[in-house]
Amino acid sequence: MRQFNIESGTGKHKVYLFATVTDGGIMTVLVGGEKPHLGAVVLSVPRQSLANPEIVSCTSSVIPLTGHKDDEAAKPLAELLARETSGPVSVSAGIHVDHADAEDIKKLKENSLDCGRKLLKLLL
Repeated sequence: MRQFNIESGTGKHKVYLFATVTDGGIMTVLVGGEKPHLGAVVLSVPRQSLANPEIVSCTSSVIPLTGHKDDEAAKPLAELLARETSGPVSVSAGIHVDHADAEDIKKLKENSLDCGRKLLKLLL
């Protein structure tokens, strides 16, 4: 078992990815913004694409808390990690910025994926 703490962004757009990597998959916590919390959980399992068997795709289960949109950052992250590592991935996410506009949300999503890419560089 290996553990990693990764961060990306600055100020209210900073996010943190805490990952535990085991032989059976990757469990992560993605938090950040001004009020870290639990807003959604995603489980992604890699599989062969239905449209093209040469491509790895994912089946993902998404459970957001009522009124939360944290799955918008968690699902792409979980699917990226699952596809690239060929194993199951869970992401428990909670990122909040007060009065976030479209640019804030874009930066938070980008920083979340950046954390995932940094983790993959350490793993692959």
